[in-house]
Amino acid sequence: MFAIIGILVVVGAVMGGYLMEHGNIKVLIQPAELVIIGGASLGTVLIANPLHILKTIASSLPGVFTGSKFTKQLYLDSLKMMYDLLNRARKEGLMALEADVEDPSKSPVFSKYPIFVKDHHLCDFVCDSLRMAVSGTEPFDLDQLIELDMDVHHHWSAVPIASLSTMADSLPGLGIVAAVLGVVITMGALGGPPEEIGHKVAAALVGTFLGILLCYGFIGPMASNMTKIADEEHAFLQVMRVVMISFLKGTAPIMAVEVARRAVPGHVRPSFQELEKKCRGGGDAEPVADAAAAGQSA
Repeated sequence: MFAIIGILVVVGAVMGGYLMEHGNIKVLIQPAELVIIGGASLGTVLIANPLHILKTIASSLPGVFTGSKFTKQLYLDSLKMMYDLLNRARKEGLMALEADVEDPSKSPVFSKYPIFVKDHHLCDFVCDSLRMAVSGTEPFDLDQLIELDMDVHHHWSAVPIASLSTMADSLPGLGIVAAVLGVVITMGALGGPPEEIGHKVAAALVGTFLGILLCYGFIGPMASNMTKIADEEHAFLQVMRVVMISFLKGTAPIMAVEVARRAVPGHVRPSFQELEKKCRGGGDAEPVADAAAAGQSA
């Protein structure tokens, strides 16, 4: 929503200021300039990137307009899901989770959270990590493995963003290319009517205008937005990492999710009371204060 509003603001401000100076909108409509700039910028992306990165760019762009999926509600649901899962492991042992992590869609815990199960990367991240825990991997070794997984994913999340940023950086130069071609055409029309020469010069300058506007007004901000989306996904994985490692180190499930809550970014972090109410709503959850007291007495 805000991305769409931002685009409208950019267009409205540029066109509004132009019209305030009594500019002619028809002069800015230059399909040939758009073909040169748009086609050349698309070509640079095709030259610079293999097919799988092109697919990632195409699949990531809609996220700029739909907004972040990592909301407070998603964090609450995910922490409640992890609490239920870890509470079961505490009562029945880690081996009880083997069936859950092998087929999450049929798991009595995971199946309650279809949004999480449908996101294959998030689901695979949690299931693969718990699978290693079930197989007997030590918490320290598993922590390093999870960190490696997160680093690799974050690196590859940044690759399509870098490609889009490169495309944005090329747009002003391609606008100059379009302007130079317009000047070449203008030079060929010297000696003609002044109105015709003036029109061709204006068309050439529109190329530079479009290249700069597309770079700094549209494509560059989109790449920046995609960077923030990748950072939010990395933060979510970090929360899942914290809750799993805390539990495997011996922390009670309710305390593990409380530790993980502290790792949630501030703008979507649920409060202590919200998390406790969410977990206790499951039926047999122990209050956080009681769990802390039990840990101290132990």
